[in-house]
Amino acid sequence: MNEVVYTANIRIERVKGPLRRAYLPATVDPVEFGVHGAIAAHYGVDVQTEVATTLDYVIAATGG
Repeated sequence: MNEVVYTANIRIERVKGPLRRAYLPATVDPVEFGVHGAIAAHYGVDVQTEVATTLDYVIAATGG
C-alpha cells in the first residue's frame, strides 16, 4: 500500500495576529481560524472578535 490516494490542496494565509484564513477543497468560502475565550487569555491575546480555533475544528472533525 505505497500508493498515495489523496493529497489535500490547502492554502493558509495569515491575516493578522492569530487570525488565519484557510482555503479548503470543496468549499467556496475560506474558513477562518483564530482564538477565543480561555485560549486567548492563555496566550495573552486581546481579540476584537472571537473566532474558532484550529483545535475546535480538530475536535469537531474527530467527533464527525
